[in-house]
Amino acid sequence: MPVDPAVRAATHADVGSILQIYAPYVAGTSISFECNVPSPEEMGRRIAAEPRLPWLVAETPSEVLGYAYAYPHADRAAYRWTVNCSVYVGAERQRSGIGRLLYVRLLDELRELGYVCAVARITLPNQPSVRLHESVGFTPAGKLKGVGFKGGKWHDVGLWELHLATHPAVPREPTSWAPPG
Repeated sequence: MPVDPAVRAATHADVGSILQIYAPYVAGTSISFECNVPSPEEMGRRIAAEPRLPWLVAETPSEVLGYAYAYPHADRAAYRWTVNCSVYVGAERQRSGIGRLLYVRLLDELRELGYVCAVARITLPNQPSVRLHESVGFTPAGKLKGVGFKGGKWHDVGLWELHLATHPAVPREPTSWAPPG
């Protein structure tokens, strides 16, 4: 009987598993615009970066199946209620509900922290990613044409947005994420 995956906070011990999932996206696709796979040290730095934002993994007792995370949208102070989000699932687990499971938890965490808007960037075309994002409530917000060059060609990037809360007249400051444990 298959075991349902659990979602938990990523730790430094997950860096190897996260890189194992992420490396094929970097090395063999334009889904990620990184051109070199990050080192384990760099990935560990990203997980622990300030301001602290959620990094989550979905796992069974024997393996990490995917991960999702948020990072600041931009440096300017007025953007501090908006985050960018990404999710990556191992090739053998795509279209199995893992990405949705991770995103639902990530978005709940972001709401609790006081974030108001989440943005996702999707290299186009990528219908599976579009479907995933729209299934959790993201809506199209625009397209940037030819903004990334990878794999010998220029790529468009679609922007999707999700309003995590009603825009308050005076928003409370978002708080730093404190992973359990």
